[in-house]
Amino acid sequence: MTRTTKIEAGRGIATLINVFTVLPERQAELVALLSRATEETMRGRPGFLSANLHASADGERVVNYAQWESEAHFRAMLADPAAREHMAQAAGLAESFDPRIYAVESVHRATGAPS
Repeated sequence: MTRTTKIEAGRGIATLINVFTVLPERQAELVALLSRATEETMRGRPGFLSANLHASADGERVVNYAQWESEAHFRAMLADPAAREHMAQAAGLAESFDPRIYAVESVHRATGAPS
């Protein structure tokens, strides 16, 4: 089964939104590192559903929007030494970062848009 990001209210999953502040000249490097970490480590962790990396047009932010089956699965990943190594590398590239777990409360689509 292919797992892709599906944003729905009441789905009961844990959504990680981590906003990194980065120097513009380091943005591409941070995106590459997070992408590699996702492929090499996160994808294989129990409970991982999806991850999406967003780079701001001004070069100053990278946002990781990731979905986990539960907050417990996310917390278990944090204890994985390989995951911790990748996170330390990302922290070293960023000026700051702000990871938080969210629940989707509301979703809105354009009139007539497929659901």
